[in-house]
Amino acid sequence: MQTRSSLRAIATLAFFACLSYCTSIDAADNWNRFHGGGGNGDAGKGMIPSQWSDSDYSWKRDIGSRDVGSPIIIDGKVYYLAYRAEKRQMSLESLDLANGNLRWSRPFPQTEYHLHNRNTFASGTPSADEKNIFVAYAEPEHTFLKCFDHDGNELWSRDFGSWLSQHGFGTSPRIHGDSILLFNSQQAEQLRPDQTPGISRLISVDRYTGQTQWETTLTATRSCYGMPAIHQSEQGTQVINANTGDGMFALDLKTGKKLWNLEVFEKRVCSTPLIHGDIAIGTSGSGGGGNHLVAVRIPTRPGQQPEQLYRIDRGAPYVPTPSIRGNRMFMVDDKGIASCVNVETGESVWMERIGGRQGYGASPILIGDKLLVISLGGEAKVLRASDQFELLGEMDLGGPVGASPAYANGCLLLRVENELRCIGGQSI
Repeated sequence: MQTRSSLRAIATLAFFACLSYCTSIDAADNWNRFHGGGGNGDAGKGMIPSQWSDSDYSWKRDIGSRDVGSPIIIDGKVYYLAYRAEKRQMSLESLDLANGNLRWSRPFPQTEYHLHNRNTFASGTPSADEKNIFVAYAEPEHTFLKCFDHDGNELWSRDFGSWLSQHGFGTSPRIHGDSILLFNSQQAEQLRPDQTPGISRLISVDRYTGQTQWETTLTATRSCYGMPAIHQSEQGTQVINANTGDGMFALDLKTGKKLWNLEVFEKRVCSTPLIHGDIAIGTSGSGGGGNHLVAVRIPTRPGQQPEQLYRIDRGAPYVPTPSIRGNRMFMVDDKGIASCVNVETGESVWMERIGGRQGYGASPILIGDKLLVISLGGEAKVLRASDQFELLGEMDLGGPVGASPAYANGCLLLRVENELRCIGGQSI
């Protein structure tokens, strides 16, 4: 008669055998920017276990840095930013996805400054394609955007001047065609007498040279952090983003000209805008509450005006970016309310309080038929990604988590305290 432990071992081996086979066929090959290649936090037909233990990791690597910047995966390689406090250095680092071995590390000086207690100096997520990796970071006197090749050679570097924010830096660059987009949103409210208001702008540079293509000044109120989104319409390619002062807004990709805006946000915008068809979705809030999610109909022809489609106040996230698959949007708010809504109407499908130590900062991601959410205190919960709420499993990861997970090539990457961990992959 088989024991419970032997049955569990057989089930685990069967799961990972299926994981290695299925994900090699169906899962996305790359998770090459914040919130995944498609920008909607959906890894496609991958697989993760409903529960796992410490022995199930394919590899762990102590990277000596607890940061909120997320890792990315492209062509079997991992990239992330790390800050070394003892050296006062920022580093772009690369690992081999198969085994976690360090490929290279490229350090550069970093001046320390005041941060929000949940922020870290390495707060941005790299963006990459088959040619280059782009990273952004800041300090009081400098705002850097750098380009590297996949061997770690720095190809160009830009400095866009001083950075002002009471919370610190936190945005990430966006690649689109020959352009690299950087949302440079700065503080102009709640300043000390000795501080000068920052200048907020969205910047586009040539990906090959780093030369400025355009800069568009935005309304500076509170520093906001969302990564630019892209929408194609009869008006051409629109760069869509969100902040407190302008609300949801769009710029022309070629010229930087403001095409439209709709002032729909009352507080700071930390999450990245989502695009679903001709709908743009963003969230706003504060540590004290008052969070709201707003969906805006994107103008798709000349003369058309943007319009607010719906607003969600209960269960709306402030920091975590929701995930979208089909016409369903899955999200978790900062205090631990998970929900699923119809992305086209805003109607609730389900809403449940799932708790979570210290609340939530990392964004949830969809992997196969599952939704993974991880609290700031390191409690991972796996939910069924369906029209019925179902908690499949939960576990304590043993350390704080501020970075969003990444998934590609059958591998789930988790940044837990000072470690980067991998579960799944061909080595299982």
